[in-house]
Amino acid sequence: MKSPKIKKTYCPKCKKHTEHKVAQAKTGGKRGSLKKGSIQRLEKRGGGRAGIGNKGKYSRPSGLGKRYGRKASKKTSLVLTCKECKKSTISATKRSKKLELQ
Repeated sequence: MKSPKIKKTYCPKCKKHTEHKVAQAKTGGKRGSLKKGSIQRLEKRGGGRAGIGNKGKYSRPSGLGKRYGRKASKKTSLVLTCKECKKSTISATKRSKKLELQ
């Protein structure tokens, strides 16, 4: 998906349409809501890994790749920074495999 580097859109702080600088939001870095003990217990039980045999609800058929049961694309978030007041807001985009800012 192609997106412009500068976009004219509404700024909630200025309360008018201004030019915004567009950048892709950084995502990831968090491991989830499980506590450390729960994560260790899962690893001991073999949870979350592909293999042969029953591994609880984390079991999946072996031989299927890393993307088994997942969607092929992700929704990317854009950070829009107002050029007048420097206030930034996050807006979601449609699903796409690759985001290209031009």
